[in-house]
Amino acid sequence: MANTSSAKKAVRKIERRTAVNRARRSQMRTFIRKVEEALAGGNQTEAQAALSAAEPLIMKAARNGLVHKNNASRKVSRLTVRVKALAN
Repeated sequence: MANTSSAKKAVRKIERRTAVNRARRSQMRTFIRKVEEALAGGNQTEAQAALSAAEPLIMKAARNGLVHKNNASRKVSRLTVRVKALAN
């Protein structure tokens, strides 16, 4: 347990940031799931629209440090390839 007042404040700040990060990570995963559900359903226009909504969120998560930059790029790239493959 924190002993000093600065350590107690740090604990409070960490709790707030954790809550924000958890919400952002959950939102990112939800948008990725929407793309994958559209892909599973075979709906190309819906998948493209979901990807267009998910990509900025994924990259924003990388900018905010929720996921690594390369991880975010890999997710976007793989989803894009799957959406384009659905068009063929």
